[in-house]
Amino acid sequence: MAGQQFQYDDSGNTFFYFLTSFVGLIVIPATYYLWPRDQNAEQLRLKSLRRVHGRCLWYRLRLMKSQQSIVPTLKKAALLFGWAVFLLLAYKVSKLDREYQEYNPYEVLNLDPGSSLSEIKKQYRVLSLKYHPDRGGDEATFMRIAKAYAALTNEQSRKNWEMYGNPDGPGATSFGIALPAWIVDQKNSMLVLLVYGLAFMVILPVVVGTWWYRSIRYSGDQILINTTQLFMHFMYKTPNMNMKRLAMVLTAAFEFDPRSNKEATIRPTDNIEVPQLIRELGNINVKKKEPPFCYPYSLKARVLVLSHLARMDVSEELEEDQRFVVRKTPALLQEMINVGCQLTMMANSRGGFHAPRLVTIENCMKLTQMIVQGLQESKSPLLQLPHFEEEHLRYCISKKYKVRSLQDLVSLKDSDRRSMLRFLGEEKYDEVMAVLGSFPHITMDTKLQVLDDEDSNNITAGSIVTVTVTLSRKRMAEVFEKEQESTPCPGEDPAPAEEAQGDPNKAKTKVWQSKNKGTKKMAKSKKKKLTKKKATPAPTKSKQANGSVAGNEALSTAKEDEEEVSDKGSESDEGETNKDSPSERDEDSDKQSDTEVDEMAGDDEEEWEALQQSIQRRERALLETKSKVTHPAYSLYFPEEKQEWWWLYIADRRDQTLVSMPYHVCTLKDTEEVELKFPAPSKTGNYQYSVILRSDSYMGLDQIKSLKLEVHEAKAMLDNHPQWDIPDTEEEDEEQEDSDGIEESEDDDDDDDND
Repeated sequence: MAGQQFQYDDSGNTFFYFLTSFVGLIVIPATYYLWPRDQNAEQLRLKSLRRVHGRCLWYRLRLMKSQQSIVPTLKKAALLFGWAVFLLLAYKVSKLDREYQEYNPYEVLNLDPGSSLSEIKKQYRVLSLKYHPDRGGDEATFMRIAKAYAALTNEQSRKNWEMYGNPDGPGATSFGIALPAWIVDQKNSMLVLLVYGLAFMVILPVVVGTWWYRSIRYSGDQILINTTQLFMHFMYKTPNMNMKRLAMVLTAAFEFDPRSNKEATIRPTDNIEVPQLIRELGNINVKKKEPPFCYPYSLKARVLVLSHLARMDVSEELEEDQRFVVRKTPALLQEMINVGCQLTMMANSRGGFHAPRLVTIENCMKLTQMIVQGLQESKSPLLQLPHFEEEHLRYCISKKYKVRSLQDLVSLKDSDRRSMLRFLGEEKYDEVMAVLGSFPHITMDTKLQVLDDEDSNNITAGSIVTVTVTLSRKRMAEVFEKEQESTPCPGEDPAPAEEAQGDPNKAKTKVWQSKNKGTKKMAKSKKKKLTKKKATPAPTKSKQANGSVAGNEALSTAKEDEEEVSDKGSESDEGETNKDSPSERDEDSDKQSDTEVDEMAGDDEEEWEALQQSIQRRERALLETKSKVTHPAYSLYFPEEKQEWWWLYIADRRDQTLVSMPYHVCTLKDTEEVELKFPAPSKTGNYQYSVILRSDSYMGLDQIKSLKLEVHEAKAMLDNHPQWDIPDTEEEDEEQEDSDGIEESEDDDDDDDND
């Protein structure tokens, strides 16, 4: 058996192969993931958003960042340098001589393969005279010539060459290590050991330990674990939390503490500027000594958040800190909502403590809207629009227009809207309308059912109810267009409008106008009057002295009516007399039963198809990963680009409790289907819940839709289903058939034997 040899690369050829592969494994993936994206595409996107979002803070910061940032240039330079090294190494490898070549004696003797023995001998004589050492030739070349001649003339050498590629037979297997030989040289042993020890015993443990220490401090949503525990403590302590208390708990997060987060800073000038802001803001519970609300970082963060909501001007240094605090708050408020949901589920399952009230969780959602828009809770939603100030609101809330919300502004006629906003110039008015047209208009459809049940529409006590909510998003500009189409032009014929007034089903009401309660009551009273007129009371039988006479008169009149009807029927069609025969009645009943069976089968097929479609939708939702980039929210004072997201949940407004946990809808671009599940009440009766949709970016666009629930008593569980009950008579019949079969087979055997 041949031996094995391990040798290092003395020439450095294989080391270049290793180095080229190593550099390629780093450069190629790094280029794919780190190469800066097309800056032109980002510039085009920002240019398309300029008309609407040009005045937003995040838009102006993005433009400044794209102009001043040199990070993309440094990334490109580093990647190009890596590619230059890779190509240089590849060129170096391509120029290396092939060290391991297949031995061919014909090439050594300069002969064609398959030459005859005489040609081999003749060529050997010529080359030996030329390269023999006694005649001044090269000894190494002569040895190769002699070896090639022996391989072609000696039978054993020829067999070895054909089998092993070597005239001397199988040689030792050689394994080359693609590292230079100086690494294992005894002179460099201490240096090599020092480098190995530094790399694997110092640098690697430090890097892994630092990464692990940082990662265990954060949750999956990149929120500090200490912050989550802080939120859970205070929400458990105060289930009913108002907006002021909520702001204090929010700004006590450890993300704003420089000891826990290096991004947070405490400046020496804070001792002068923060008290000035406190005096301007007024009462913000500065004297409260409860930790951590009394800590300097918490007080500073609270002042910065409240000054952001009041749209106050701050110094440049505080403005940078304010942007940091405001940028962190939406994620922290989402964590507070998650903590509230966890406490609610724990209270429902275990009990023993009060779950956070519905108002606490809804205040978290409202505070998110307020921070994104930079508005206080008591301010008008119209201040979200550009060029709107406090003094301009008096034009909107006047008796003539009564515009207090964005929906009221949309529902106005174009001429009235322009007349109301006369304090704006043409350019500013166009900008306001462009911004208002970009706001979302959501339509919400709900479907109530019990999945995986025989009767999906029957809600029983304790069953799992599924509410499928379909959300459709449109732009407010589309609402403008629809209303302009619905309003008739001055030159049009008013006849269609009169027809629409005559038919209430055809009358088109404006999208944002709510029906007046007075009209609803009038409509209900009219319906009641109509039903009273239609429903004529049947004559009641009264006991009278001459009751028999009255009864005879009634019978006689009834007989006369029957005779008249029979006469009319015989005159119209004589064949109708035979239609009420018993056989035909049976046929009609059979047809009706067949049609009912077909209808039931059709309903079952429709339910089965609907169930399969819902299962497929759920599987696709699990497999597909939708992008959370929906639509950029319009926010004048938020320092970062914010996407439009929504919260969807079911609540009991009377008991102030959550029925289903809030679902964060982050993928609503055009349409989105969400399933909300909750257990039905354990007691039968009628219940009324609310399906609530709240925005996390806009104020005044929330929607509430009532959800009525009629809970029936649950069906009794059957101990033995009739399907599995086998009567004793059937078992006896089967045994009797088996015994008869055996007897018949025995009789047949006896007959065969007799024959």
